[in-house]
Amino acid sequence: MQIQSYKTLKGSAQGEYREKGSKFFAYAFHVENDDEIKEFLELLHKEHPKSRHVCYAYRLDLEGNDFRTNDDGEPSGTAGKPILGQIDSKELTKTLVAVVRYFGGKKLGASGLINAYKTSAEEALNKGEIKEIKIRSVHIITYQFPRMNDVMRCLKHAEVKIIRQDYADTNEIEFTIPLADEKDVLEPLSKLYDISVETKDGLVE
Repeated sequence: MQIQSYKTLKGSAQGEYREKGSKFFAYAFHVENDDEIKEFLELLHKEHPKSRHVCYAYRLDLEGNDFRTNDDGEPSGTAGKPILGQIDSKELTKTLVAVVRYFGGKKLGASGLINAYKTSAEEALNKGEIKEIKIRSVHIITYQFPRMNDVMRCLKHAEVKIIRQDYADTNEIEFTIPLADEKDVLEPLSKLYDISVETKDGLVE
């Protein structure tokens, strides 16, 4: 089934957790690609040069296949995996969460570390604003002027976004519609005579 929408962060957010003297500062970001992830991580390393670890996880693509966890020197599975677990618990994608740790002198053990990275990541995500992005398809209607009222009546839908209108001997309207609402708009248009509807390749957000 084709993905029709996804959830991600709107902007960024921060959280904090402390345990036995160790400080965990969590940063959550909306990201679009690997370059943005690299930039955010480099920024955190510069802002926290004395930190012991900068652990992170991200999920990037809509299908859920492009993800990574990084323990940055912590015992395997105690940092990146619980961070990713919090991203997944909120069903987010295009999301990076990094947790900066300052060691407090006392070891937390594997379970303590898992809880610290999980909790700090959760704190950051809870403070962030989550938005749902609808995947949209792009269409072009070509019609003669006498058909304008009929065409505009079909496009009078809350989710239609008109992105281009050209008026000449032959008129064109380019618009987008969420995949979930295609039937409501395209079926009435298909019943009009003397117009054509072209679906462009590719999807937009």
